[in-house]
Amino acid sequence: MSTQMTALTATQANDQRTALIVDDEPGHRMLVRAVLEDAGWRVADAPSGEAALALLAKPDAPQPHVALVDMKMPGMDGITLMRELHVRMPALPVVLLTAFGSVGAAVEAMKLGAFDYLTKPADNDELTAVLEKSYEYRRLLEENARLRSELQGGATDALVGASPGMVRVRELIEQAGPSEATVLILGESGTGKELVADGLHRASPRARKPLIKVNCAALPADLLESELFGYVKGAFTGAVKDKPGRFQLASGGTLFLDEIGDMPATLQAKLLRALQEKIVEPLGSVKAVETDVRILAATNRDLRADVASGRFREDLYYRLAVLEVQIPPLRERTGDLPILAGHLLRKLGAKNHKEIRSIAPAFVEALSRHNWPGNVRELENVLERALILARSDNLGPELLPPQIAGLVTGGNCAPGEAGQAVGVDISAGLPGAMEDAEREALRQALDASGGHREKTADALGISRRTLQYKLKKYGLTRR
Repeated sequence: MSTQMTALTATQANDQRTALIVDDEPGHRMLVRAVLEDAGWRVADAPSGEAALALLAKPDAPQPHVALVDMKMPGMDGITLMRELHVRMPALPVVLLTAFGSVGAAVEAMKLGAFDYLTKPADNDELTAVLEKSYEYRRLLEENARLRSELQGGATDALVGASPGMVRVRELIEQAGPSEATVLILGESGTGKELVADGLHRASPRARKPLIKVNCAALPADLLESELFGYVKGAFTGAVKDKPGRFQLASGGTLFLDEIGDMPATLQAKLLRALQEKIVEPLGSVKAVETDVRILAATNRDLRADVASGRFREDLYYRLAVLEVQIPPLRERTGDLPILAGHLLRKLGAKNHKEIRSIAPAFVEALSRHNWPGNVRELENVLERALILARSDNLGPELLPPQIAGLVTGGNCAPGEAGQAVGVDISAGLPGAMEDAEREALRQALDASGGHREKTADALGISRRTLQYKLKKYGLTRR
């Protein structure tokens, strides 16, 4: 067996149970591969911890369900690799191999997070039994996470809209959520950047752990530093006891740094070190604390321009922007206004103990003509005002603020670039409205591309696989 890594495509890995074998002994890797393949497993292997991490970092990397790791290897040893694997894939069960079989090695491994251990050379039946057990454990974790997600709402349920921009945002959340990648969320104020962070956290293996949020623009530099990294007793006047920072409070979970573009330059270097080395130093302490958090960040600023002007560190920007999610402003997706307004009115109605069943066409027309500088946050304020003032269960344009109501003449739909608006039936519910809007958006995109699916997917900003799924879902495959 060659010492080169054997890789599987992500598609293959998702079709069948996959095991990752990391062992510096080629003969043992070959033996384990043969045993597992005979038992119906797909196998990826690497001769070292460093090679295994390089393999998993590739875009078409296998997604192992379990890992079998030798404890004693040159360079990165098995326990160090296990810790790194758990940072990247917290739900991955790791079984360690030891040639010593000592109780001490086994106890150390289990305390540090190993699912189980085996003594080399492992009995074939014992090997397959332990990996089957670890695979079942992983499956149960994923099933529990799925059930919790269903009870709490899906990861993208709050991101309402069928426009290409919002379809792309939801797809990125579904793709990036299960990873450990740092994500930079971009968008104007009020577009819903915090909702995207919520969705990414709920879609991740870290969903059972805390999502801690910090607004970097809300605190001065010294207070922000103590909030992020914590402090020890006596660090400054008033520090009468140790206080853990947000990095420590988010351990095992996600840390969301909102308004990251407003972080003072003095803290940017400390944040970069925390991201690079996965450690923080509480104020007044000389002892570094290890961290295990996933970082999400958001800003309404143009960070590329800030990097060019020297206002924001370039190295920190690239650490944060492993993946960027751009949320479109509301003025660029006015087609989403009817279903978005319906969704918000159901939520606001429950909050204010008042039910609205429908929105008049002229009300929708006025909404579609407004520029929405405050985006969804402004829309929610406008809708809550109308709901409170309404004397019936139907919203008409007279309930809108003057600057918006004035966009429609006489309360009727005026012809113009916004087109002929239709009313909204609030009682119809969000799922049906979302599906109707998405179906129509797909149909229009197909028509615009002459039925060419690759062009349609590119125009919508989604993958061809996602397009194929949605076309089949909505019965649009025969075109």
